[in-house]
Amino acid sequence: MPIPNPAGPNRVEATSAETRPAETHPTEDVRNPEVPDAHAHSRVAVVTGGSRGIGRRAVARLAADGFAVVAGYSANADLAEAAVKEVTAAGGRAIAVRGDVADENDMSALFDLAESTYGGVDVVVHAAGRAHTAAVVDLDLAELDALHRTNIRGTFVVAQQAARRIRPGGTIITFSTSVVGLAFPTYGAYSASKGAVEALTLILARELRGRDVTVNAVAPGPTATNLFLDGKDEETIARLAAQPPLERLGTPADIAEVVAFLASPAGHWINGQVVRANGGIV
Repeated sequence: MPIPNPAGPNRVEATSAETRPAETHPTEDVRNPEVPDAHAHSRVAVVTGGSRGIGRRAVARLAADGFAVVAGYSANADLAEAAVKEVTAAGGRAIAVRGDVADENDMSALFDLAESTYGGVDVVVHAAGRAHTAAVVDLDLAELDALHRTNIRGTFVVAQQAARRIRPGGTIITFSTSVVGLAFPTYGAYSASKGAVEALTLILARELRGRDVTVNAVAPGPTATNLFLDGKDEETIARLAAQPPLERLGTPADIAEVVAFLASPAGHWINGQVVRANGGIV
């Protein structure tokens, strides 16, 4: 079900779809009686970066909780399709949609497809991101611009769509990094981009006052994803794994559990926070 992108050939397209009738999932949590309860109908989640790493685990975890999931991805259709098949094989509902998170037309089309396929949007998990390490003195400014485009502009574009579309009772989750607190050398540009994400997240939480919508950032520590492992030797990885009191790297499943909690009724009182999910490293 292709969706044309008016901005050019980089179109947004769905690679798979499940169209079984929506199921309702009533809850007993206490909400503002004057605000409609999004938990009274089948809930829908949009997850960017949903083809791999933390995003892919979040897709599977939210689907296991009964969400219909729209998994956004930027390039690898095979990985995105595999994420969808994992969900549908377990009896869940998911589609994969290609798009550039920094392109407002792509993301508008992605949210349009979420609404037309599943009826609305209740949870947005913006897990797509870019990383690059270099000392400030040596950084190629083209890499700084690329980090800015994906991590800052991309987060802003997705957050803007989420703020316009999300139903009452919903949740918006962005991704920062615990490196903002660790202040590791060579992470200056990356940490700066994620510091901007934290600022945007906390302000958006306050701007959505009265909507019964929570907005939080998850800030993982060293986590065993390709984004973290690429370019690191075994000695560096072992040294970082030993630093948290729990003495291991995080896993995508660890972080997906935090996402699932924040997206659940049990996590709805947490709002406007940066949740450092890092095993105690900082």
